[in-house]
Amino acid sequence: MKSSELRKLNDEDLQNETEKLRRELFNLRSQAVTEKLENPCALSGVRRDIARALTEKRARTLQEK
Repeated sequence: MKSSELRKLNDEDLQNETEKLRRELFNLRSQAVTEKLENPCALSGVRRDIARALTEKRARTLQEK
């Protein structure tokens, strides 16, 4: 997910997206341990998406202050 797409989301949707990405990361890690991943680069991609979402959340809290 791109940063511009994250900026368009409201606070609740951004929180839901972050939770969804964390669940996806957990599932990918589980697959990596128990079976072979189809796309090993997916782990780093999901981690980056989580970082983008958290960065946007932090930027919004700083703007409010």
